[in-house]
Amino acid sequence: MLSIGNLAAKVFGTSNDRKLKKYYGLIEATNALEPEVEKLSDADLRQRTIEFRKRVADGESLESLMPEAFATVREAAKRTLGQRHFDVQLMGGMVLHEGRIAEMKTGEGKTLVATLPVYLNALAGKGVHVVTVNDYLAKRDAAWMGQVYEFLGLTVGCILHDLGDEERHAAYAADVTYGTNNEFGFDYLRDNMKYAIEDMVQRDHFYAIVDEVDSILIDEARTPLIISGPLEDRSELYITIDKFLPELVDEDYEVDEKQRTVTLTEAGNEHLEQLLTDADLLKGESLYDTENVSVVHHVNQALRAHKLFQRDKDYIVKNGEVVIIDEFTGRMMSGRRYSEGLHQALEAKEGVKIQPENQTLASITFQNYFRLYNKLSGMTGTALTEQDEFMDIYGLDVVEVPTNRPMQRRDEDDEVYRSAGEKYKAIVERIKDAQKQGQPCLVGTTSIEKSELLADILKKEKVPHNVLNARYHEQEAQIIAQAGVPGAVTIATNMAGRGTDIQLGGNWEMLLETWIEEQQEKGKEPDDLAIQRKKDEIMSQIATGKEKALAAGGLYVIGTERHESRRIDNQLRGRSGRQGDPGRSHFYLSLEDDLMRIFGSDRMDGMLKALGLQEGEAIVHPWINKALEKAQAKVEGRNFDIRKNLLKYDDVMNDQRKVIFEQRRELMTETDLNETIADMRQQVVEDLVSKHIPEKSYAEQWDIEGLDEDVKEIFDLNLPIADWAKEEGIAEQEITERLLTAADEKAAKKASDFGPDTMRQIEKAVLLQTLDNLWREHLVTLDHLRQVIGLRGYGQRDPLNEYKGESFTLFESMLGHLREAVTRQLMHVQRAEQEPPQLEEPEMFAHHFDPRTGEDEFALAEAEASGVTEGVAKTRSARSRSTDINPNDPTTWGKVPRNAACPCGSGKKYKHCHGAYSPR
Repeated sequence: MLSIGNLAAKVFGTSNDRKLKKYYGLIEATNALEPEVEKLSDADLRQRTIEFRKRVADGESLESLMPEAFATVREAAKRTLGQRHFDVQLMGGMVLHEGRIAEMKTGEGKTLVATLPVYLNALAGKGVHVVTVNDYLAKRDAAWMGQVYEFLGLTVGCILHDLGDEERHAAYAADVTYGTNNEFGFDYLRDNMKYAIEDMVQRDHFYAIVDEVDSILIDEARTPLIISGPLEDRSELYITIDKFLPELVDEDYEVDEKQRTVTLTEAGNEHLEQLLTDADLLKGESLYDTENVSVVHHVNQALRAHKLFQRDKDYIVKNGEVVIIDEFTGRMMSGRRYSEGLHQALEAKEGVKIQPENQTLASITFQNYFRLYNKLSGMTGTALTEQDEFMDIYGLDVVEVPTNRPMQRRDEDDEVYRSAGEKYKAIVERIKDAQKQGQPCLVGTTSIEKSELLADILKKEKVPHNVLNARYHEQEAQIIAQAGVPGAVTIATNMAGRGTDIQLGGNWEMLLETWIEEQQEKGKEPDDLAIQRKKDEIMSQIATGKEKALAAGGLYVIGTERHESRRIDNQLRGRSGRQGDPGRSHFYLSLEDDLMRIFGSDRMDGMLKALGLQEGEAIVHPWINKALEKAQAKVEGRNFDIRKNLLKYDDVMNDQRKVIFEQRRELMTETDLNETIADMRQQVVEDLVSKHIPEKSYAEQWDIEGLDEDVKEIFDLNLPIADWAKEEGIAEQEITERLLTAADEKAAKKASDFGPDTMRQIEKAVLLQTLDNLWREHLVTLDHLRQVIGLRGYGQRDPLNEYKGESFTLFESMLGHLREAVTRQLMHVQRAEQEPPQLEEPEMFAHHFDPRTGEDEFALAEAEASGVTEGVAKTRSARSRSTDINPNDPTTWGKVPRNAACPCGSGKKYKHCHGAYSPR
């Protein structure tokens, strides 16, 4: 019997069907142009780009150009790549152009789809960004799809982590720019720490297409991008605290696996206090006295490291380093680190060298970065389960694009066993059966530990297989290339974000590339003829293999347990059944799996016992699938609420961030800041008078002595303020004007002594550096406020509203400190031996981490080589300088960082020696 909803869908079509209707007419219009476009020469086809650009410049909308532009791109792809866009790919391109998310199944050619809206929007001349999940895909897609754009006369850039600022500037200036989400975000932050407009690398945020949009805008958006700088070394404290953890007993702490938290019990507090007292680390009587804030922080991180994070699941130890494992892809995140001291706690736990921590210099969430774009769109194979979040956070609608050929994959009901042992036994038997039939198998696991456990079982059973996890990261391409070969068994920690399709029979391009590399390693350089012969041989083998794999039922995906997110399960399933190929997916579960154990397996275990389930038997029923999906939906909903709540707090900071960044940009574009400085000086004078001479107060209530001291300290002025106060009938307004006149005269004299150009340079340097320093301190203060504001809830006050109010007060206070600090420095500034130095970026590192998974995705070679730090890092201030430095000739020193040793050999820092504009 049909439900009301199903009946309505049958009669009127689904919501998605109605969204798709409007695209069919545009597809017909594009197809109708194909015969005409096919007749054009290459030069004529390229000429269309110039014509399109002129029409856009003359005011024609991009929408009206769509059929012509899409037909042009389709023809260019045929001529350069030998690929013709399917009609459903045209539809996907239209969805992307409208600023929506196109959900397209694996193997439907999303990379090619993007060329359509990218070309169309690039005609506006404002730059289009294509965002990928890793450097490999950015580089590959820029080179691969770049053939189409360059054929049509567009320029293409690619942002990779090892590029310098000049190369980045050129890449962003291109019509189309490929890069990772991290690179785009960090460049935005770094641009807003630059000291000259010409040093900034990014253009406006006009239009972006995000590949694997669910991975980037949801999975990786749980924590912010952070630029940080080094802090003092506290490794000894981590090691000391770590020694106490093994002495805690089970009654000393409580672990909540659902929330991923661990807390000390009352007994645990007392036990730890005693241990810390004996070690002379506890100040005062209680662990929670104000003096012990740092110790409590270290204790909490050590607890998390020991009780929540498992070796070979969350991280591995390799070459004496703790290396994070990405929860979503199973990859090693080399050079990337957990935040807030957690990575140091893990290093102490594992007994490896502890690297120093950093402090935050700038940060932004992916949500707030990507909302900078005038138009945003995305594509992925799995977005529908998260469509509410996409709409709520980004205003992005999800459209499910039909497959080019009907989907033939068979998704079977889950099998639930009582124990993990029974489950693995059933999986191994199923793998053996598939291998005998010549059916390739992809087996998905949730951790390295479980992938290796299954690999050991298969090894004992003498079943040939490949393992794809963080330990075998280097062989990833070759393993995936062979995963579709008949009878192949591939165990993978996770297939999300791999960026490569599993093709039945094998992937000829990767196999040929591997063969060429093998020949080169042997000292042979194959010529074109040899390569062509090998290609023909490989293609013949693949064709035979594909027929055999198809006959056996296509790729068989076996899931060894369910993930917390349905989307991750769907990504695994989506590897099978590409482009109309047959396929099969099957999940095997046990009551000992994390999801089942954490979310109520006791009740299910009792039910299975009541049903008389025997050892080795499984329960299989569609109701089980529905129950599991409901549990997953609850987890997804909870995670969405967490992300949404985090974003509400970041939105408060984002408003302030926008003000600061816009202010910096204005300051950098101004050549003369004298008026701004004068306004600051006036405000400081008025604030001082208001502070010491309250409005409508009597003369005897005035704090003249305090005013005199502040004027001396801030303005370096000795004025007869006490005598002024004794004058008959004098008011605070008169005192304000006299102070302001004296301050202005002194400022004018300094400008005359230095010379106008030098003074303008000093003013800009002081203002920007002081603003940056106070903003960094403000970020730390807000971070501390965030950590404690939740306690206001116990007082029946909304923590978010409290945070908004207090953060605004702190921001106003910061601006007051800015005016005073800038005025003080400029009123005390004196001529140094050298001209004022050029402003230098601070030493800084970039990282993106996840408190749960440690998803620090910005590992840069410079940081890894130097072994710095919490968080991923690249020292942007480490400028290369000439080795021919003459200590007596400053012209040979190049650009010296402010905190570096002065090249003159004095032993002082540069900023305190030749780089000084020293205050008295």
